[in-house]
Amino acid sequence: MEDQGFGYKEEDILEIVRRYERMRNNKETYFFDVDEFETIIDYYLEVNDVSFAFDAAESASLQHPASSSIQLRKAKVLIDKGRPVDALKITRLIEKIEPSNYEVFLLKGAALGMLGDLNGTRKNFDLALSVDISEEISILLSITGILNDLNHYSLLTTYLERLVEIEPDYTNHLYDLAYAYEKMGDNKSSIKYYRKYLEQDPLSDNAWYNLGLIYTKEGMVKKALDAYEYSLAVNPENFFAIFNMANILSKEGRYKEALEAYLNYLEFEEESSEAMTYAAECYHKTGETDKALKIYNEAIDLDPDYSEPWFGIGLLYVDNEADKSIKYLRKAISLKGDEPEYWYFLAEAYYRCDRVKDSFRSLVHAVNINPYYDQAWLKIGKLIIEGGYYNHSALILERGMKVIGDVSGIRYLLASTYLFAGEKDLFKLNIEKVFDDSPTTFRFFSPLFPEKLIDKKTIRFIRKKLKE
Repeated sequence: MEDQGFGYKEEDILEIVRRYERMRNNKETYFFDVDEFETIIDYYLEVNDVSFAFDAAESASLQHPASSSIQLRKAKVLIDKGRPVDALKITRLIEKIEPSNYEVFLLKGAALGMLGDLNGTRKNFDLALSVDISEEISILLSITGILNDLNHYSLLTTYLERLVEIEPDYTNHLYDLAYAYEKMGDNKSSIKYYRKYLEQDPLSDNAWYNLGLIYTKEGMVKKALDAYEYSLAVNPENFFAIFNMANILSKEGRYKEALEAYLNYLEFEEESSEAMTYAAECYHKTGETDKALKIYNEAIDLDPDYSEPWFGIGLLYVDNEADKSIKYLRKAISLKGDEPEYWYFLAEAYYRCDRVKDSFRSLVHAVNINPYYDQAWLKIGKLIIEGGYYNHSALILERGMKVIGDVSGIRYLLASTYLFAGEKDLFKLNIEKVFDDSPTTFRFFSPLFPEKLIDKKTIRFIRKKLKE
């Protein structure tokens, strides 16, 4: 057995702890010297039993009230219990007695960090480093551990950078630094340090995987796929990398490759209704609708409360069997009613069944959830035009704009209703405002503005704006 602090072997530590627990259970008082109490408290902290650690610290304080080391451990336990103010009271007293004890400043820094005083945290951590330069690396490791636990990543990077300078060949510092920058959202710095780490440890599948995640966030598709490929080359069973690759390939329209990846993922995670649904979507996109329907139904059998496969079947039927589509789309909405795309395609199914009013209501639901859903606004505009409702729509749209704001979709729709209603001045006013606020989307909404209804001067204005 190896010694475990103060020369105690593991079996000796367990015997000390058992003796303490007998005292506790029997509600008696046994004497333990300072070293023994320190061992007991450290043991409970190591096994993450903060309640027992606190009780031991209280007993130790009664037997050894003048022991600074006991008080420091009590302060640490108080921090672990989420009582930083009480911990600060202790550290301020000990600081007067042991002003060169770096542990005092580490605990003060931790307590202040819990209270959100990052300036105080930095000040005390720097004091800890200054009072004992011989323990610089050990102190820095304690500081970075504390800051990581507190999720204070901006301050953490400062001390990690210092560790990298002192121990440039210790790759874990680079990994920790890359991760901290990742958590801060500083993707550029995170990429920099992950790549530095991988230069020294190219066989880390986790680092390649994390790098893939960041490249994905940055929209660097090829680099993300390459990173996931490297991760899988190192560890072919990194199924998270497989799944993320599949998602990227699907978004890129590479459905056959995405399908292969999803099926590969399902070999590891057989009961993933999410992956089943995405695989079914790929089958749908590649024209294999029978296989898509089969897997959608398997996903529903696995998790009937998951809305996506219900929606997927609705999409399968929407073009040719719209009446069937309505059933599945309504089920998807009953499970997740705040998804505007569900309402949009339900509107499409209703429209194909000549249920125009239901279609219109569904589109209104879609834009109420997402006022910037331009596709839904365009469809509403087409329904208004087809039904000849433009004379009544302008007032409703004006009121709607007061509620949801001057979003481009409703402004285009308002301009179109005034155009069809023959309100030339109001049409011109709104179309000019559209070009001031969001000119780039005019081509998308152009079906709402047939040139035969627009005067030549306004046509020239529109064409000029489109060239700018």
